[in-house]
Amino acid sequence: MSKKKLVIALAGNANVGKSVIFNHLTGLHQHIGNWPGKTVEKAEGTLHFRGYTIDIIDLPGIYSLSAYSLEELVSRNFIAVEKPDLVINVIDASVLERNLFFTLQLIELETPMVIALNQMDIAREKGIEIDIKKLEKILNIPIIPTIATKGVGVFQLLEKAVEMIEKGTVKPTKIKYGGEVEEKVNNLIKMLEKLQLKYPRRYVAIKLLEGDQEIEQRVNEISPQIVSTAKEVAKEIERLHGHSCPTVITSERYEVAGCIAREVQKLVIPAKPSINEKLHNMTTHKIIGYPIMISLLLLIFYLIFTFGNYTSDLLSNILYGFKPLFVDLFGSGFLGTIVWGAIEGIIAGTTIALPYIVPFYIILYLLEDSGYLSRIAFLMDNVMHKMGLHGKAFIPVMLGFGCNVPACLGCRIMETERERLIAAFVSTLVPCAARSVIILGLVGAFVGIQWALMLYIIDLLIIFSLGRLAFKALPGESTALIMEMHDYKLPHLNTVLKETWFRVTEFIKIAFPLIVVGSLTIKLAEFFDLLEPVATILSPVTVIWLGLPAVTGITLIFGVLRKELTLVMLATLMGTTDFAVVLTHVQMFVLALVAMLYIPCVATIAALVKEFGWKKALFITIFEITFAIILGGVAFRLLTLASI
Repeated sequence: MSKKKLVIALAGNANVGKSVIFNHLTGLHQHIGNWPGKTVEKAEGTLHFRGYTIDIIDLPGIYSLSAYSLEELVSRNFIAVEKPDLVINVIDASVLERNLFFTLQLIELETPMVIALNQMDIAREKGIEIDIKKLEKILNIPIIPTIATKGVGVFQLLEKAVEMIEKGTVKPTKIKYGGEVEEKVNNLIKMLEKLQLKYPRRYVAIKLLEGDQEIEQRVNEISPQIVSTAKEVAKEIERLHGHSCPTVITSERYEVAGCIAREVQKLVIPAKPSINEKLHNMTTHKIIGYPIMISLLLLIFYLIFTFGNYTSDLLSNILYGFKPLFVDLFGSGFLGTIVWGAIEGIIAGTTIALPYIVPFYIILYLLEDSGYLSRIAFLMDNVMHKMGLHGKAFIPVMLGFGCNVPACLGCRIMETERERLIAAFVSTLVPCAARSVIILGLVGAFVGIQWALMLYIIDLLIIFSLGRLAFKALPGESTALIMEMHDYKLPHLNTVLKETWFRVTEFIKIAFPLIVVGSLTIKLAEFFDLLEPVATILSPVTVIWLGLPAVTGITLIFGVLRKELTLVMLATLMGTTDFAVVLTHVQMFVLALVAMLYIPCVATIAALVKEFGWKKALFITIFEITFAIILGGVAFRLLTLASI
């Protein structure tokens, strides 16, 4: 074990290949966690190289070092305050100008840096040739060309990073902006000279002109006069240019990035639409794009549920076949009940949740790595904006069809706390695989598939309506969608499988203990004959208001623990799997409607508590249970009149 330790951060825009480089460097020695006190994810890995133990931190993919989102703020603080030994700035060579915009901000932070000029193969396909030596000279930063998906250049990148740390990095070239802006930046730098700041003075001066709230607050604590002067200077720049000061500085950066890009790159073949561009135009088309998206999503869910149903049945037959063995070993008394309750919980999670979640995640990350997921987000942006969200919120909503636990955790991709909360709220209303089993196994099988589809349509209308209501009720403004649509490419299978593994293990850690506890609770309730008293207590709600048999109250209350066993318990309590004998069509529809809408399960509640705290989680839980019961009673009365 090496005693010498280094910290290297990977920084860059989203979808530039950071995760692929991270996986190449760290292999299996990696884990996903959260920044202290934040819900923003961080990927950390460790490797041993030339006598060093190196911690690699994969920072969130961002486009700016402003403080508009948690990801940007966390990344900025890590680079400026935690001060890693080196930052590897991963750049997409095929869109050099756009990526250099972020590089210029790292230079403003005076970050010790090496550039990984990635996706060189895609740049070549586009006919783009980059003079790497010239770019190195302009920026005064070492540049290593890489094709991360093939592992090309990754070793040389690590070699150069360690070499630069050992030698002591040379400061990047100071990037100068237009004369008027540059003069005012220098004046502010002089005012900041005597202050003790955690950021470089030039960076602070620029951020004060941009109106960065975090920087303003920190400087204001030391010298309010400088902040007020910066605001006056910003107004002067606005008068000169006719645009807001942040817009002017952004334009200056893009102008510099554009000049550098034009100087170091050239097209070596005539520009003509590539297959990639044609595919992009087709899948983002305002008319053609939607049928393609809907068809693909339907195919995906068909494949997931076909695979899930087959695998679930197969695993159930195998694992439940061991029940007689446990009965022989532990008997059918209290000890046997405890042991089998715990084991059945594990079996339920393995046979019901995982067969749907694993393929869902694999397909999700295939879509993401290929580039299509960002196109779905783009197409859904207008619809999601009606709920105060943007297109990226459609991703956790999609996750919800597999399982609501990862859907809630997936809301971390949203920029603000408000958006994360709204996205999590609507995601909990999405019928997961367990609730789909109830809808299809009860209504689809005994009432008719058209009525099962009607439940899904009702659910979508409710999601939109309640999402809109939450948007109006919660203070704050929605943010615009800022999400790069990188070129289509073949997914990197190793990255897809590792991302899937991270998510599945996260689900197992959160959900499985609660599923086991839920299973034990049910078995103990059965053992001590507590089910009938529970049914009696709930009868005013189940019998009088919802019009259901009293025993369904037991399935509903224990459905909070394990929603996927609702039908199993119903069959056990009714003494038959032919539900048409014991329930009317109206009762089946109402039971499925209520089961679909009230809080998914205790594992989802745990995920909500983890992300938003117990107060918000409790509010969502109580609201959804109350809403489901009220709507169920109304539906019972309306459907009784209609006599379905």
